[in-house]
Amino acid sequence: MDDELPLIAPTKTPLNHTRDVHFLSWAFLFIFLAYGAVQNLESTLNTEKNLGTISLGVLYTSFTISTLIASFVVRMLGSKNALILGTIGYWLFIAANLFPTWYTMVPASLYLGFSASIIWVGQGTYLTSTARSHAYDHNEHEGTIIGQFNGEFWGMFASHQLVGNLLSLALLNKGQDGSTSGTTLLFVVFLSSMTVGTILMCFLQKRDPKKEEGLQDSSVTFYSVMVSLSNSVINPLCDRRLLLIIPLIAYSGLQQAFVWAEYTKFIVEPVLGEAGVGGAMAVYGAFDAICSLAAGRLTSGLNSITLIVCGGALTQAIVLLWLLLGYSTSTGLLGIVIPLIIAAIWGIGDGIFNTQLSALIALLFKHDMEGSFAQLKLWQSASTAVVFFVSPYITFEAMLEFMLVAVCISVAGFLVLTLKLERAFSSNTSNN
Repeated sequence: MDDELPLIAPTKTPLNHTRDVHFLSWAFLFIFLAYGAVQNLESTLNTEKNLGTISLGVLYTSFTISTLIASFVVRMLGSKNALILGTIGYWLFIAANLFPTWYTMVPASLYLGFSASIIWVGQGTYLTSTARSHAYDHNEHEGTIIGQFNGEFWGMFASHQLVGNLLSLALLNKGQDGSTSGTTLLFVVFLSSMTVGTILMCFLQKRDPKKEEGLQDSSVTFYSVMVSLSNSVINPLCDRRLLLIIPLIAYSGLQQAFVWAEYTKFIVEPVLGEAGVGGAMAVYGAFDAICSLAAGRLTSGLNSITLIVCGGALTQAIVLLWLLLGYSTSTGLLGIVIPLIIAAIWGIGDGIFNTQLSALIALLFKHDMEGSFAQLKLWQSASTAVVFFVSPYITFEAMLEFMLVAVCISVAGFLVLTLKLERAFSSNTSNN
């Protein structure tokens, strides 16, 4: 007698993809609490012939160029392997700061530019793929899950400024002659932190190649490289939606470089000194993290993204106008509090731009995640490099004016995009 078939087929329990989001978020926290704090200190620690500032300029120039091939590398390796490989450059950069010379810092900066391009394209691809898989397996709204996952990741990521800069504040000591001690211990602690982050990356589950589009054919030929470059660089620029987002992407890079290169140098250091940079950036990171979590939870679609982005742009525009028209260095308690208030407001804006740009690109460019996130990092890193190279040669007031013009142009382009998308949606609805 044949075995009887079961009356009810066993149901497969859907995977809980939030585990991977937790591992990815913690890994980036351990890696970037080290790198972020060191980046904040570059312009004040490695001051001989502007070694620190120029190294960062070289880094972001390399980042910009490497982004042209980053999507191809991520497709070839897979997002998980790209993430692991990308951590090596950050480790070498921190190690180079133990012996800061032109012969160590510049090569390390060049290689970190390449590593940063693949780790960030890999991050965007991996996180979006994870969110879509979770939404599909659990029958949930894709836009909501993308917003929540981005909120968790960017909230955790933003807290690297809080943790890393508190470590800097605790371990660095300023001597009576103005010199800073404790840097070697600080860099050793940071290298250990990065090692932990790399190990956590290894626990990520590999994503389904069929859901990371373009990974099916991993053969490496000259033709495939040229096609990949065309897909990731040229083809996206034919999309009007991306062209309208690029100014906002570029501004997000400008506002990050502004806080690293200008805010610490002209707002914090004159009042709080080098030792106070860590504390001010910790406040920046704390508000960045809180806002990232909140903005991610509030994100559900294009309308929510529009409102949140406009709010973030407005807060930063108000700060820029205040610095340009009414700010002056104060003494006493007020002089200490004002730089911290500016840090908090700027952190809120950064948290908004990070979460909303990632969510927007994930929603609009589902057909090419690697190429779209490569464009995000291309324009962010290019604008960041501009600030580091131009900063030593223009006044602080000129930089503020430039930032004000940039934020106005970026918001205008973004609003035109939202109007076009709303009209297209209304037209499709009426036709149906």
